[in-house]
Amino acid sequence: MMSEFRIGMLHSRIRVEEKLLVEAFEKRGVALDLIDDREIVFDLHQPQWKQYHVILERCINHSRALYALRILNDWGIPTVNSYGVAMICGNKLETSSALVRDGVASPRVLVAFTPESALQAIESLGYPVVLKPAVGSWGRLLAKVNDREAAEALLEHKETLGSYHHSIFYIQEFIDKEGGRDIRSFVVGDETIGAIYRRSSHWITNTARGGEATGCPVTPEIDRLSLAAAKSVGGGVVAIDLLETRDGRLLVNEVNYTMEFRNSIQTTGVDIPGKVADYVLQVARQSGGHAAGGPQ
Repeated sequence: MMSEFRIGMLHSRIRVEEKLLVEAFEKRGVALDLIDDREIVFDLHQPQWKQYHVILERCINHSRALYALRILNDWGIPTVNSYGVAMICGNKLETSSALVRDGVASPRVLVAFTPESALQAIESLGYPVVLKPAVGSWGRLLAKVNDREAAEALLEHKETLGSYHHSIFYIQEFIDKEGGRDIRSFVVGDETIGAIYRRSSHWITNTARGGEATGCPVTPEIDRLSLAAAKSVGGGVVAIDLLETRDGRLLVNEVNYTMEFRNSIQTTGVDIPGKVADYVLQVARQSGGHAAGGPQ
């Protein structure tokens, strides 16, 4: 029996994750409408897509995701995740500010707007530090800065690149991670559904950069911190990157709003796409079971 709900999935490409999500919805009697972000045209004066109870966002490009979610939410169409969540999670400065605002443990961050003030900030924090673009993913364009010469060179490069994002200097304290690993936890709604360790001989442990994933038990502290971080950014379906210090403290490093999970299903033993599908259907039910603009 097919579901009463009509769900759309906005995507850039059909990767392994998207195939798994399609299968998960099919098992629940829901046929997803696949919507390619390379083909859509939004007419802001002619709201469309009112037939959908929820849109699941799975774009690769942050800007496409962000603007599509803004338009859809302004049209009254529920999305997973929301524009507000994408806006915060897609920008490391926004994420850090939200975490600090809510008292969620995270690495110290300094923000500067000129190379001169950035150099002062770096030296006040003490070497090494990590320079990150405010917007970016998969561990790209991160730099561990070990001394003043490296700092001066990197700041000059950023200034010369000329991009707006490179003129905002996000400077984070370097955390010497326990065991050369970090933790990624997965939060769906109000539940931390699982977690993995990501280990690498390099200081960047992203699996996209070759980090090895192994199972990580969801301890009470991981659960508490993951849920607190998810709440700070607005909730929904998110992945939390946690750093474990040498003295055993956990710090929230980043929060990801279009999470990849293909390598974490077997590692965690959790049906992650199934959990996501159940949450999306829950959002549909909470919307009253009617598509946007339909009878209430």
